Amino acid sequence: MALFNRDIGMDLGTASVLVFVKGKGVVLREPSVVAVDKNSGKLLKVGTDAQKMLGRTPGNIVAMRPLREGVISDYEMTERMIKEFLRKVAGFRLFKPRIVICVPSGITEVEERAVIDAGMQAGARRVYLIEEPVAAAIGAGIEIAKPSGHMVVDIGGGTSDVAVISLSGIVESISIKIAGDQFDEAIVKYIRRKHNVLIGERTAEELKINIGCVFPRPEEKVVEAKGRCLMTGLPRVFNVTSNEMIEAFEEVSTRIVEAIHGVLERTPPELVADIATNGIVMTGGGSLVWGFDKLIEQKTGITTLVADEAVSCVAYGTGKSLDMLSDMQDGTINLSRRKQMMN
Repeated sequence: MALFNRDIGMDLGTASVLVFVKGKGVVLREPSVVAVDKNSGKLLKVGTDAQKMLGRTPGNIVAMRPLREGVISDYEMTERMIKEFLRKVAGFRLFKPRIVICVPSGITEVEERAVIDAGMQAGARRVYLIEEPVAAAIGAGIEIAKPSGHMVVDIGGGTSDVAVISLSGIVESISIKIAGDQFDEAIVKYIRRKHNVLIGERTAEELKINIGCVFPRPEEKVVEAKGRCLMTGLPRVFNVTSNEMIEAFEEVSTRIVEAIHGVLERTPPELVADIATNGIVMTGGGSLVWGFDKLIEQKTGITTLVADEAVSCVAYGTGKSLDMLSDMQDGTINLSRRKQMMN
């Protein structure tokens, strides 16, 4: 019977959704993209299959991302996407699972409500929320229950969350809507300006993964990219270097470093001293942009590390938080803000 009663943790991200099932680990990792037939409203594809359609669909099919900047922008599509992913993970169930869903730390009550409702509509018995930096810290193996300050920088697809955590709670945090997506946009803009070529979202992401960096690499990398020349309207192949990426990313990376500075400035001095000792831990896909840890270390003077399996940290943390559900007081919605954590 336990098989039907497994609790589920979900990292509902702007770029991808990871699902953790208690006792099994991360069982699903798919892009948060849905493809819909505009005429009939029928859901055609979800996840990887839908992502392949981005920018390549005929008129009646729309491939879209129902989450923008860490929050739900299309409620109905998000609900259908969650339902589809739950079906993939759980199949037919007699019992509805309890679900813990991860949300950005700056989320408003209205946005919280939308996430909870979407989870309930998709077939959950109860929905709990956990804030991304807390989940990321748990997933990165930080012992957050101790009275010692830790700083987590979680750079996802739509939001970057910077938080100082002590005694299982967030002491100081900021959530900015600048993350992986903005890196992609920065590449598109830069190449348009510098090379007079228009490239698509997918090409930008490939460039980010292959040669993207925010700190000079030991040796410069060069790759070939394809796009449409803005002068002639014809396809064009051109070279892009890793040093150009530093230039393209400068504004975005500076904003994230400024957010880290801002949180450190507002953090009590004792905790800042702890962070200087414990270092800064980076999680999320955006932290994998080459040299980000080096840039933060250079700008703050604090040792910075990228967590192992940075992309999955939030999902693992959400999964580990499932063990807390049995101690929860009824009526608790947000695990990160529960008061009895101190006990």
